[in-house]
Amino acid sequence: MKKAYLGISFSNRKKFDEEIETLRSILQKEHCELFVFVDHYHFQPHEEKEMMAAAFQEIDNSDVLIAELTTKAIGVGIEVGYAYAKNIPVIYIRKKGSDYSTTVSGCADQVLEYEDIIDLKDKLSMFMKI
Repeated sequence: MKKAYLGISFSNRKKFDEEIETLRSILQKEHCELFVFVDHYHFQPHEEKEMMAAAFQEIDNSDVLIAELTTKAIGVGIEVGYAYAKNIPVIYIRKKGSDYSTTVSGCADQVLEYEDIIDLKDKLSMFMKI
């Protein structure tokens, strides 16, 4: 089974339950597991090096990185840069009207801008068929 690493900021995670479940559902149909780093790991403020080592290891073991950046997040940008340097495909998703990250877009293989959950589902489903 393939693995998709979802980069999303810890502070925004709870606001995106619907989006994450939509991603999980679509990816499962394509035999791809969605791995949400912030759901699996919890670090203390002084454990920065351990956190990044764990994130990089999980990205290394992934087939694709999906960056949810409706709200910009430095940590997700670092994950994107790491995946890009490792030649792991990057999909940049964000809600329409949110700030656009030119740096993440510059590393992304695909940019998906969505209006709502239905639009996200339609666009991701179409992308997965390519």
